[in-house]
Order: sequence, then structure tokens, then C-alpha cells
Amino acid sequence: MKKTLIAVAALTLGATLAFAGPGEGHRGGHGRHHGFAGKLAEKLNLTDAQKQQIKDIRKASFEQNKAFFETARQTRQDLRAAREANDTARLETLKANMKSQREQMKQIRDAEKQQILSILTAEQRAQFEAMKAEHKGHGRRGDKPRD
Repeated sequence: MKKTLIAVAALTLGATLAFAGPGEGHRGGHGRHHGFAGKLAEKLNLTDAQKQQIKDIRKASFEQNKAFFETARQTRQDLRAAREANDTARLETLKANMKSQREQMKQIRDAEKQQILSILTAEQRAQFEAMKAEHKGHGRRGDKPRD
């Protein structure tokens, strides 16, 4: 459960940083790209206009789903408290809620991805799909591949 939450948070952060322009995101901006996110934007050779469009898509999605994200955050906190209190009945209810929320998060990410793909050129989309295929199944720290 904890690994899933961390993975969702990392994916969301990574997606946001992937399309941040130079100087945005990680380490206060020295005009360099950092880590996987910067490499992705660099490898796709995104224009400044594309970076801005993607940033706008992400911001609009966040604003549109802000209440949901707050609810999901509260559910995670409640789950942690129930686990610490050893409240198994509450844990089961919260686990069911978390499963539903994970599915909704996936739908939100998929919708963002489709919007983002729509602003990429055919060459950039092909490059993105090739990169995705190359990395498919590479879980972190020996985790099994994600669906």
C-alpha cells in the first residue's frame, strides 16, 4: 500500500517536472534540466510553447481535481491513523476507498496524457511511445512491473 502511494506521488511529480521549462522545478532553477523529467522534455525536443501548453494542462487538471486530491490525501491520513490504532474494520473500509481513488487517479493521469499527446508532433509521439516501451517493466528496487 505504501509503495503504491509513493509510486503515485512520484509519478505525479515526475509528470509535472517532465514538462517544466528550464529553471523551473527542481533546485531553484539554474537553467538546467535535472533527472528523468528534464531528460524527457529534452529528448522529445519540446518547444517553449509546448512546455507552456503542457504546464497549462497540468495546472487545469490539478485545479479541476483539487477537491478529489484533498479527499485522497485525507483518506491516506485516515488509513495511517487506522493502521496505527489497529482498527481493522476501518482499515478495510479505507482500503476499498483507496482502491477506488487509485482508479480515479489513473483516469486523471490518462486524460492528462491524452491532452499532452495531442500537442506533440507525430515524431515526438513516436519518440515518446518508443521511450515508454523501452522503460516498460523496469520497476524500482526490484518491484514487479506495473500494469
